Amino acid sequence: MPLSGTLDIRTLAGDAPRLASLHPDPWELEDAQVLQLMYEIDDAHILGLLPPALHPTIPPVVTFTVARFTESPVGPFTLAQARLGCRAGVRPRGFLLRAYCDAAAARDALASGWGYDCRDGEISLHRYHDSITTTVHADGADVLRASLVDPEPISGGDIQYTANMNLARVDEGGGEQALLVQVDPEYRFHHAERGRPRIDVFAREAWAARGVEPVYPVAATFARCDTGLPRIRYVCDPNKPALVGTREV
Repeated sequence: MPLSGTLDIRTLAGDAPRLASLHPDPWELEDAQVLQLMYEIDDAHILGLLPPALHPTIPPVVTFTVARFTESPVGPFTLAQARLGCRAGVRPRGFLLRAYCDAAAARDALASGWGYDCRDGEISLHRYHDSITTTVHADGADVLRASLVDPEPISGGDIQYTANMNLARVDEGGGEQALLVQVDPEYRFHHAERGRPRIDVFAREAWAARGVEPVYPVAATFARCDTGLPRIRYVCDPNKPALVGTREV
């Protein structure tokens, strides 16, 4: 039998973003820059970090993704995310722990449209000849400093970004309920690189990631691509296995 998460969703639902509806207008986001780092993590606490709808990956992993968007319907913004690798049924997904965004209008739109739990932060993304680095600064301190080291060119076809599972609240049938919202953008790659991931600072509490202990660097990628935020196609009851708790919007 597959392992399932044991997280009591009530501990998070009260602070989860509230969706304006399940039908946000899609966004086209061209010429994005996306840095992603993946680490294996200690498996001691993984089940308690995932809701019952989701299964942990084996081995368990955490991904850090920083994406810069130069144009959007609400102006330029940069979004940083920490996600736990998981599966909804058999499909690979990333359960959002927390995100940071450097533009207020984007934070509000991401929360109300797609369920991103976004906090205010200053986010840098810099390219050097031997590395691509990012820093997320919030509440007076760096909460993440990380790098892709020794980048080498690869095909964009070698990169796979998994869809998000974002915990959000929505009013349906006269009452509010918590749902996992699947956010599954498509990507058109123009340039891609891969290298070694390195984390210098990771403030677990700031990412709602208590118990997440990166122990082994897996890979880091950087890409320039066209992407977007799509219409919501599926939502899932966080307390039921995804195979029975998922429905089409």
